[in-house]
Amino acid sequence: MKFKIAILGAGNVAWHLAPALEDAGHEITEIYARDLEKAQEITERVYSAEPKDDLDFSESKAQIFILAVKDSAIPEVADSVILPENSILVHTSGTMSLDILGYSSASYTGIFYPLQSFTKGKKIELDEVPFLLEAEDEETLQKLKKLAKSLSPLVYTVRSKDRKAVHIAAVFASNFTNHMIRIAEEIMRRQGLDFEMLKPLIIETISKSLQLGAKKAQTGPAIREDYETLEDHHRFLNYNEQVAEIYRLVSQDIIDS
Repeated sequence: MKFKIAILGAGNVAWHLAPALEDAGHEITEIYARDLEKAQEITERVYSAEPKDDLDFSESKAQIFILAVKDSAIPEVADSVILPENSILVHTSGTMSLDILGYSSASYTGIFYPLQSFTKGKKIELDEVPFLLEAEDEETLQKLKKLAKSLSPLVYTVRSKDRKAVHIAAVFASNFTNHMIRIAEEIMRRQGLDFEMLKPLIIETISKSLQLGAKKAQTGPAIREDYETLEDHHRFLNYNEQVAEIYRLVSQDIIDS
C-alpha cells in the first residue's frame, strides 16, 4: 500500500524521512515549516512536494500527516493544523503521549517514532532503524505498520508509557554515551594528545557490550574496586569540578551495580 504523505516540520527527522518515504514508493505532497526556506530545503530532496509556511491543509491530498517537530511545539501545531476529512495525524516523538493529539482536527491519530539519532547530512540506513508505533484504533495501526514496514523490518507496537521507558533508556545508551566521548575528547585535547588513539577502544567497547551484554563487558578501575586509581583519577580531574563529580558518581554506580 502506497500513501500520500505531508510532513510538518523541517528538522533532522524530516530531512531523513522525506526522501526515504519517497524511495519506498510513497508520495510526499507538502512540507511545512514556519520558515518557508527551511521547508524548501526538504522539498528539494524529494520529487514534487510543495513547501508551506501555513497550517491550512484542508485541500491537501495527503492521507497521513507526520508531525516531525520538537516536542514542545507538538501541542500547538497539532491544535492549529487544519486537516482534511479521514486524515491520520501522527507524531514522531519518543516521549510525548498519543493523547497530545486528541484535540487536533485529525480523524485518526497515532505515533510513528523512529528509534534513532538523526543529524542532517549524516546518512542513516532506515532499514536498520526500529519504528515504534501506537494508534487509537486497529485500522489506523495497520496502516502505520504498512508505512513503517515499507521503510524497515523492525516495527514494534509500543504503548506511550512503555515508549517513554525506551526513550529514557535511549538517552542513557546514546546521548549520555556521546557526552562521555565528548568529555574524553576534551581531556585528550587539554593534554595536547590525539583523540584518534581512543577510537579503536571506543569501537571495541561498544561492540563487546552489545555482544556480551553491558554488565559482563564492564572493565576498568571501578569494577575492580581499585580505589587508589580512582582517587588518582579524581585528583587529576580537579581542574573541572563538574567532570570530577561525574567521574566519582559513575564510578560509584559501577561499584554498587
